[in-house]
Amino acid sequence: MPRHVVLLRAVNVGGRWVKMQRLREVLTVAGFADVQTHIQSGNVLVGSSMRSASKVGTALEALLEAEFGFAIPCVVRSPAQLRQVAAYAAGLPDPLRGATLRRYVTFFREPLPEDRAAVLAGWDVPGERLHPAGSEIHWWLGKPTHEAKVSNAVLERGGAVATSRDLKVVRALADKWGA
Repeated sequence: MPRHVVLLRAVNVGGRWVKMQRLREVLTVAGFADVQTHIQSGNVLVGSSMRSASKVGTALEALLEAEFGFAIPCVVRSPAQLRQVAAYAAGLPDPLRGATLRRYVTFFREPLPEDRAAVLAGWDVPGERLHPAGSEIHWWLGKPTHEAKVSNAVLERGGAVATSRDLKVVRALADKWGA
């Protein structure tokens, strides 16, 4: 049975609470297999007879909105894709030359259009750099996140659906579920 890594967007912030135990129960009752979660930020592994990431995402979004009462966009990757993202991130040079405090990866539902990726690749804010790569953007911050100009809202301009994770979480998920 195919396994899918599902990254829920904007849960457990701003009153949009989803308890991971309840999430596992809901998904299991709905027929998803081997449901696992990692920390409280909406990282889920599910088994499903559906092979299409798009179909899995659509089914989960409808199920979660019905259960929790608000829309929860889902970004879906295969375990192999997640492993590839983590490996790719490990090979990227630090554009802040050792001044990086935090690294993130933003996962987009769809690949970024070339013109939008080019704009983001040229992001030139002191202490902030972005590197688009297909359906992800890797970012480096040399300042606390709350001081950064870049944010998920900035990255989603133009109607993109995305969710961001600290690179430490991406690595942990790849280690745990990337096999």
